[in-house]
Amino acid sequence: MKILISGSTGFIGKSLSLSFTNRDWIIEPLTRKDFLDEHRLAERVNGAGAVIHLAGAPILKRWTKAYREEIYASRVITTRKLVRAIRNCREHPGLLISTSASGIVRDGCIINEKGADFDGGFLGNLCQDWEAAALEVQDITRVVVFRLSVVLDRNEGALPKMLWAFKLGLGGPIANGKQLFSWIHRTDLLNAYSHVIENDSIQGIVHLASPLTVTNLEYTNTLARVLNRPAVIPIPAFALKLLYGDAAAILTGGQGILPEKLLNSGFTFRFPRLEEALKDLLA
Repeated sequence: MKILISGSTGFIGKSLSLSFTNRDWIIEPLTRKDFLDEHRLAERVNGAGAVIHLAGAPILKRWTKAYREEIYASRVITTRKLVRAIRNCREHPGLLISTSASGIVRDGCIINEKGADFDGGFLGNLCQDWEAAALEVQDITRVVVFRLSVVLDRNEGALPKMLWAFKLGLGGPIANGKQLFSWIHRTDLLNAYSHVIENDSIQGIVHLASPLTVTNLEYTNTLARVLNRPAVIPIPAFALKLLYGDAAAILTGGQGILPEKLLNSGFTFRFPRLEEALKDLLA
């Protein structure tokens, strides 16, 4: 089976490419050049077994007006182009896996895939448009939209950015630490992609998160315990606001997403508990 991946040079894209190669699937990247020409894009996706859309500008960066437009274009506009290409190709792909994020959910809420407690700010509206763009093509192609939580990996993503502070004894919760924190171990994320590709009954919105949501304080204390380091120095919200502006809400807020579709489809998490996940990653 041929699988096309946009954003293949990113953290998740690289991990998926390596994981899928071990399964004897043919993996090809979708590049920025492909998205500049929709006829070319239609030729690329024609007859593919699956198309995985991961492209998107980094979200944790000060949201100037220009950068908000870049974030939107890199996610929503590229998804719309991909959907048009799928409609225009001769043989429609068997599956489109697009991407969204837990940030679609309103702060303080925990929902499953049927919930609709959505955030009304920039990030929530972005994710709603992003999801709607992908679902436009579900009449001719099976569509899965993965809402991503924080992906835990030793070498890339959020975890290694925190490790230096904790190893120096300078770690601590963000603000009061009460914000919800949904997460997933890298291994479970990769297995979930394979599970969805091989299970034709799964479609629509799917949450990619451990079934056990924690708070930021619980995450902080667990990481400190695994590293055998203190975690007593909180990061004040105002400092993050000065650094990131409105984008600081990604760190100072929090929501929970429950992976009911995955669990109901028979998927088994290897690392459902945070402490087990961190011990595996930091062994």
